[in-house]
Amino acid sequence: MTTDTTAYDDDLDEDQAPAVGSSADFDAFFAEQDTSRPRESFTLYGALYVLPDSLPLMFTLQAERMQNSNDPNDVRKMLGTLFGGDTLDVWAEAGMTDRQFGIVLIYSAANVRTPGSVTMERAAELHDDQEHARTAGKAAAPNRAARRAKPKNAKRRSSGKR
Repeated sequence: MTTDTTAYDDDLDEDQAPAVGSSADFDAFFAEQDTSRPRESFTLYGALYVLPDSLPLMFTLQAERMQNSNDPNDVRKMLGTLFGGDTLDVWAEAGMTDRQFGIVLIYSAANVRTPGSVTMERAAELHDDQEHARTAGKAAAPNRAARRAKPKNAKRRSSGKR
């Protein structure tokens, strides 16, 4: 696929602009960038996982599309993008709990962009805080029958209009 993008900002320095007829090689540039950025790694169920230096675009797109999905295949695809193939199945078969899953995701998300920024202990605290906030936010509102059972004001005031 070839795309003509000849319209560019005139404010660019002449020495930074590519020579006419030459092309910038992003493949080489990104390959060089990838080897120089630090990455966090962790071991889980005997496997070593190396986090990328930033979230893959496919992961971000899938997360946006599947935001409200409960389909395990959607989760499987997202995890495969970040950790490789059958990660969800491997973790589930090893006996991973919901809490452990949440902690690994929080740890991974934080350490993708800034390796070493969140410890496993801190990820667990963050997970537990989120769970506590979620359950506290779901305090049961009185149901309809309970609201109806409440005594109403004895007499309504008239607006004065008839």
